[in-house]
Amino acid sequence: MKTIVYPGTFDPITNGHIDLIERASKLFDKLIVGIASNQKKSPLFDIDERIALASESLQHLPNVEIKGFDYLLVNFVKDCGGVAVMRGLRAVSDFEYEFQLANMNRALSPEIESIFLTPAEKFSYISSSLVREISSLDGDVTKFVPTNVANALLKKFQ
Repeated sequence: MKTIVYPGTFDPITNGHIDLIERASKLFDKLIVGIASNQKKSPLFDIDERIALASESLQHLPNVEIKGFDYLLVNFVKDCGGVAVMRGLRAVSDFEYEFQLANMNRALSPEIESIFLTPAEKFSYISSSLVREISSLDGDVTKFVPTNVANALLKKFQ
């Protein structure tokens, strides 16, 4: 069984993330969405909230599992029985950083591959940080995130 891990902070999960997950779930037997604790980023939602939001948003995908983690990614991938890390590339500007991460992960654990997917064009401009900013300024984010996430953002900023 081939398992891939899609790591990220997912603060919050967006329609762009979901697009990538839906497409990758068709390519692999199992896809694990690894939600990083990542306290350095000072997330808006705590890890349990992010796991719950992602779980509800992805419940229609039977081969997708959501797990939180707070340690080295390559070790998390190994613990999950993963063969690869999936990352999304929205723009050329993402490539340099992702290329550096992929090479570091390869140096740490050569048996784990890195796979890159690009989102559908209609999602290529969406980022969690932009969604948070728009929502914090009382903007409508309903076309960028699932309903449960839009509602959670509304509660956070009221």
